[in-house]
Amino acid sequence: MATAACGGGKDDDKGDGAGFNAAMKGVANKSSKTGGTLKFVNKQDFDSLDPQRQYYGFAWDFARFYTRQLITYAPKPGKESNTLVPDLATSNAKITDGGKTYTYTLRDGITWEDGSPITAQDIKYGIERIWAKDVVSGGPAYLRQVLDPKGEYKGPYKDKSKDKLGLKAIETPDAKTIIFRLPKPNGDFEQMLAMPTGSPVKASKDTGARYTNQPFSSGPYKVQSYKPGKGAVLVRNPKWNKKSDPIRPALPDKITVTINSNLEAIDKELIKGNYDVFLSATGMTQSGRNDALKQHKGNVDNIETSFVRYVDFATKVKPFDNIHCRKAVIYGTDFEALQTTRGGPQAGGDIAPNMLPKSIAGSDDYDPYGILKRKGKPDKAKAKDELKQCGKPNGFKANIVARNDQPNEPEAAETMQESLGKVGITLDVQPIDGASSASITGSPEVMKKRNYGLSMTGWGPDFPTGQGFEQPLIDGRFIQQTGNYNVSETNDPQINKWFDDALLETDPAKAGEIYKKINHAIADKAVQMPFLYEKNITWRSSRLTNAFSSAAYNGRYDYSQLGVVK
Repeated sequence: MATAACGGGKDDDKGDGAGFNAAMKGVANKSSKTGGTLKFVNKQDFDSLDPQRQYYGFAWDFARFYTRQLITYAPKPGKESNTLVPDLATSNAKITDGGKTYTYTLRDGITWEDGSPITAQDIKYGIERIWAKDVVSGGPAYLRQVLDPKGEYKGPYKDKSKDKLGLKAIETPDAKTIIFRLPKPNGDFEQMLAMPTGSPVKASKDTGARYTNQPFSSGPYKVQSYKPGKGAVLVRNPKWNKKSDPIRPALPDKITVTINSNLEAIDKELIKGNYDVFLSATGMTQSGRNDALKQHKGNVDNIETSFVRYVDFATKVKPFDNIHCRKAVIYGTDFEALQTTRGGPQAGGDIAPNMLPKSIAGSDDYDPYGILKRKGKPDKAKAKDELKQCGKPNGFKANIVARNDQPNEPEAAETMQESLGKVGITLDVQPIDGASSASITGSPEVMKKRNYGLSMTGWGPDFPTGQGFEQPLIDGRFIQQTGNYNVSETNDPQINKWFDDALLETDPAKAGEIYKKINHAIADKAVQMPFLYEKNITWRSSRLTNAFSSAAYNGRYDYSQLGVVK
């Protein structure tokens, strides 16, 4: 195993039919060979294996092994993956009633891991679970917002109807037909159905909050075991019918995930060949990158993601209720140093002047704080002027939260700490476990109680539109008491209305112009401080087959397509 990682030091070296950046250019090591064990390693645990509770991007990608949806993303490299294709359904939706009614027919031969058929009612029940926010928390709220904007339904656990299928917006006239009736059109509705929240759940197998420990499989693999903080094992689902699934080749016999708290140790194990893929795909450490690029370049991909690395301002925590105190942080931060801490232009990414990723319609180079013009360097004079305007001429103290299981987050917070200290702003770095984010940074009450005014974080689009990126972060109607992602608690009626206007647009370019206005308004309000459009150096083992970067999964490999050479 120690010699399994091969590949030379030149860009055109082709270790095992791959080579440097092969998965960015196409499919690395293409093969249809089955068998073997695909071995993932990660420093961070899943936020959940429950499809209705997942919000980590790597968990969504991984869920393709054991969940299916009506429609999903095409298993193709690059931007082609953004195309929606049928999965459990025979085709994409039949859309009628001016864009308010979506009708699907289910495929023949789709089954659960016990061999029973997956029905329209199972899909409806699975989606209904996201209304049970007191039990099933943490996942995206899009379907709940779109199908029941008044919040009238209380979820299946409080549903008084006999079959627990009382959500009126979804109709299931028979086992193979499901109809969604939207109160008003939403051009991204099928994007929402492609998320894990659109997965079926068999009511008789639903264990509520404990479902994460043993989700019931609708895909080619089933969960054999899951131990929080340690890892998971998936094995083949013998009841899966390959003829009913056009998406998943199901190449490995077994899939394992190992959680390791030491990132440098993870890199060493990857290079030794003991694991195939770093699950969260957030990149290697500096020492790991150096070793990989010098000795094993054929096993490396320089992934361009759709992630933005940024700092959230909790605007209900003093002194960040004052816009000038927030602007003082922006002007006083050394963005170039943050870029270096994250790995530089190649392994970290480009300095970001605003929040909207380049891959989203409406993005531009809007830079109201002159970050690019000053090449990321701090503007101490403006920082001190903003401190005067916010009534803190001598500076202030604040706490910044950083996830200690996210590569370089605490280090980035410490980099901010150093540069802001030069203008009188004293930061206290508060490390937290990423798996507890939903109950800490995701809880406005906890943020206030602990006086956490800043949060070091990152975000990728839930789907490739302005709604899919911006809405959970900035629309006031998405503020939740747990699992909240609008950490700034921004609730601006104009911004909320712009989202509504954009959703009615069928022309992506016109919608993009509205998202541009939203993005500019966010920057002007200084409620978030983006600093990097992310890139990273990702390891691909020499055993790995069918690896390609998927735009639909923010540049990660499409995990459902991977195989291994035994």
